[in-house]
Amino acid sequence: MLKLRIEKAPAPAWVRSVIPLFAILVTFIITLVFIVWVRVNPLHTYYYFLVAPFTSTVSMIELLVKATPLFLTGAAVAFAFRSGYYNIGAEGQLMAGAIMGAWLGVMLKGSTPWVALPVMIVGGFIGGVLWALIPALLRVKLKVDEVVTTLLMNSVIVYLVSYLLNGPWRDPISMWPQSPDIASSAMFFILLPRSRLHFGFILGMITIAVIWFVINRSGFGLKMRAAGSNATAARFAGVDIEKTILTTALVSGGIAGLAGVGEIAGVHFHLIQGFSSNLGYTGIVVATLGALNPLGVGIAALFMGLIETGSLTVSRALGVPVYLGQVVQATLMLVTLGMFILTGYRLKREG
Repeated sequence: MLKLRIEKAPAPAWVRSVIPLFAILVTFIITLVFIVWVRVNPLHTYYYFLVAPFTSTVSMIELLVKATPLFLTGAAVAFAFRSGYYNIGAEGQLMAGAIMGAWLGVMLKGSTPWVALPVMIVGGFIGGVLWALIPALLRVKLKVDEVVTTLLMNSVIVYLVSYLLNGPWRDPISMWPQSPDIASSAMFFILLPRSRLHFGFILGMITIAVIWFVINRSGFGLKMRAAGSNATAARFAGVDIEKTILTTALVSGGIAGLAGVGEIAGVHFHLIQGFSSNLGYTGIVVATLGALNPLGVGIAALFMGLIETGSLTVSRALGVPVYLGQVVQATLMLVTLGMFILTGYRLKREG
């Protein structure tokens, strides 16, 4: 009788490199069930999902707009995960950056863009850092699980945003729950005429390039990777694990905060409830699909932007609920995570 047992054994590098592509394929096979359930042609659905956005200049630009905040939230999550710090709080850190951006954008009225834009960017980064500080300290000083604390901090800031918009920042004329508009000098400039593509896209690309350099070409990046791979061995080699994790966690929060500034300064121009639409959580999908590699994160962000844009196209063309895109995203994250976990094991024949 054939006997098999499961044992730990890392998969070859080439296997891990093809997992994202295989995960996408499996995801679309699984979501085929939902497509058939709503009684539409699967081929037509996938065409509008994956091909139709490339047939229109407007859709292609919108794809880049959708991908812009995901460059930053994906990079934030990937940066933290590489050091073994599992930051699930990018959503809250993004909101903290947005709060700072909305406040500074109003305070900077009368200033020039050369002053306003750097202040907005730095302020958003600091906002994300401050919101990431408490979970990071709890992890480093008290060994409290950061998955729990960062996730709970997301809920806290949702109520903080609600308080601001229904309290001190509420529009006194319309009584609509939104903050005052930011100064025109604090708005990100548009990259293409008659489009929504703004400077945040360039900021996201620059951030990904910097993060790639830090992880792969700097001494700190080596410490990060060592802490994430084997903290005990890294500590034995002289790496200050606590300092490395704390720094990584704060930088990760700051990057997520930049995404919040981008949404305020480049898209909405004031703070409103629900402005994020789960961009921080989608960043986890992007980071996972990109295999925690900054360059992979960039490609994954573009793909998720395609899914977002494609879901709107499918909804208009076939009458499919727009939430199908969210189903695809959630399934993709579960499938990708499952596959990466399975690569650490193999079946071995006994006897």
